[in-house]
Order: sequence, then C-alpha cells, then structure tokens
Amino acid sequence: MSIFKKLTILFIISFILMTVIGLWIDNINSKRVDNFAKEKYLKVIDDIFKNIENKNYLDSLILKNSLEKVNFLDENNLETIYSQNSTFGDISILKYKSSNIYILKIKYLDELYIFKALDEESLSDKTILNVLVFLDIFALLIMFLFIIKLLSPLKTITKELKAFANGNLSTRIDIKSNDEIGTLAKSFNNMASSLENSIKTREELLRDIGHELRTPIAKGKFAIEKIDDFSQKELLKKIFQDLEKLTNELIELEKLNISKLNLTIFSAETLILESLGKLYLEDESKVDIEIFEDFKIEGDLYYLSIALKNLIDNALKYAISFPIIIKVDKNQISILNSGEKLSKEFEYYLKPFTQELIQRDGFGLGLSIVKKILDKHNFQLIYSYKNGFNIFKIIL
Repeated sequence: MSIFKKLTILFIISFILMTVIGLWIDNINSKRVDNFAKEKYLKVIDDIFKNIENKNYLDSLILKNSLEKVNFLDENNLETIYSQNSTFGDISILKYKSSNIYILKIKYLDELYIFKALDEESLSDKTILNVLVFLDIFALLIMFLFIIKLLSPLKTITKELKAFANGNLSTRIDIKSNDEIGTLAKSFNNMASSLENSIKTREELLRDIGHELRTPIAKGKFAIEKIDDFSQKELLKKIFQDLEKLTNELIELEKLNISKLNLTIFSAETLILESLGKLYLEDESKVDIEIFEDFKIEGDLYYLSIALKNLIDNALKYAISFPIIIKVDKNQISILNSGEKLSKEFEYYLKPFTQELIQRDGFGLGLSIVKKILDKHNFQLIYSYKNGFNIFKIIL
C-alpha cells in the first residue's frame, strides 16, 4: 500500500473519530444546557405563580427574563424537558428541536399562559463549543492537504525511478525544492547522468573491441584459403572458427549486461524455429520436436533464441545417440539428450569459463549466457537426469 493511501486512510479515521467526539460533546453540552435552562426557568415559573395576580409585577418579570407571550404553539416541533402537575395548575418547560428557544407553558386554574424564551447565554456557549470542534476538523483537513502537497513529489520520484529501472536512462526528476526530497532528486539525477554516460562509454568500447577483434579474424580466415596443405588448412580454420565463436560469445555476454530487453509476445514454436535457424543444422534428423501444448511467451525473442540455441547446441555436442528431443508442454520447454550425467553440481557449469566445459570442446560461456538471459526474464533453468537422459528444462 502506498504512503498516500495510508495517509488518506489515517485522515478518514481521524476525521470520523473527530466527528464522533464532536457529536458526543454536543450531545453532552445540549443536556447540560437543558438542565441549566430547566433550573433557571423553574425559578421564573415559581415567581410567576406567586405573582400571577399582580399584573404590573408580572409584566416586569416577563421583561426582566426576556420572555415573550405567544398565542400559538407548533406541538410537532417541540420536545418536553420538564413537566409538573399541581393543585392549582400545570407547568411545562418545552424546547424547539434543534434550537435554544424554550417555551414556558403555565396553566393556572382556567387560564393558560404561554411564554417564549431565548436562552442567549447557553446558545453562546454552545456556539463557541461547536465552532471549536469545527476548527479542529478544519485544522485536520488543512494539515492533511499540507502533508499530501509536501509528499506529492514522491509520486514524481517513484514514476521516474520506475522508468529508469525499465531502461529509460535519459529520465530525470524535475524537482527544484531545497528540502530533503529536492536533495534526493538532485542525487538521483547526478547518479542517472553518471550511469548513462558510463553505459554509453561501455557500448562504444564494446563496438570498438568487437570491430578490432573481428577484423584480424576475418583477415586470418581469408589468408587460410591460400594455404595448400589441407591438414594445416583445416586445423587453422578450426582455430579461427573457435576464436570467432569465443569473440562473439564474449561480446554477446557483455551486450546482455547493458542491453534493455525488447519484449514481444510469440509462441513457443516460433522460439524453437528461431533457435534452430541460428544453428544451421546439416542433419535435421538429429533433432526431434514434440509439441504437446503450444503457449505464448512474453520476452525478447532475440536473446531467448540465443539461450535455447546454446542449450540445443550443447545437447547435440554431448549426445551419445540421436535424435535429441525438444519437448514443449505447459509453459516449459525441455531439451533431452542421451549421455553421461553431469559429474558436478549444475551450478558449477553455469559459471563462465568452467574448466570441464573448456576441456570438452568449448569455452564454457554457453550455459553462462543461457543463465543470464533467463535470469533477466525471470525464467528458470532446471537440470535433471533420468533414464539415461540429461534434461534441461526452461520454465517460463
């Protein structure tokens, strides 16, 4: 989960908690105000009862307590907070819902007196409390927006880092702040520039070395054709072929370290045909292809065909009988050849320039290249030996 989602969830939880606390405080305060109003207006009602026959005093009492006579009541919008029956009459203190307007209802003998009272003091206290709760929630919202704005450059950094990791070496982070995030962006840009220059230099050096190595090899192969001694000619031709193969494998191995994969979607059958095309087989009967279930592969066809070609080449080279078998079934390609079981652990043969492979007509780079290509695709290479067959299985 991203940090922005975590912050949003934290804000929502805090907002809900603050709202619940605010409503709880408002409810407690409403009860407190109602109790205060009840005590206050009970004293007023007691004074009215005692002086109800004295009209002048009653008028002054009404004026003093900011009461207002009313003739009509909307009973549906009123709630009773106190009522009492007595010998001479009934008294009730009512309140309009969602407001601080109170109604004093006095029935004395056959007379009904109704007064409306606005408790401004209690209303003021409640308003101040509600404003404080609202300000707390508003401050929480401002703080959340400020933190989101403060951390928003992290989205840019994450996006550019992913682009860089996917091979876009020219990507840079455009953040010019002077805080720690700005420092991080500058450090990344410096590192990216340095790495891009280093890789470009490496690619140029690789091209130059490849050219410098291939030129004398080509000249040597041309010179061999002028030699009359057949045995010497074949020996020198074999030496130059091995040298050319070693050069190509070294260059391919180095290119693999710095190249970006060109991902496409193709079938397993296409991969096999592409790999066999690189081998230039003179006798196609040496290879038997069994496709039980063809499937789609997302990868770099060029490099994967090199990996599979090397496995097929090794299988052909070390087989004691033919044909070798290429088997396709359920997201895996297996190469089987009859021969001796590997004398050491399989990981030993995946290292470049393995001595045993060098002694067995090779330079020990084939399986190392296979491993690097498959690792770059997050594919697996598994070796097993069963019923006289070496089995090299690629799990895609």
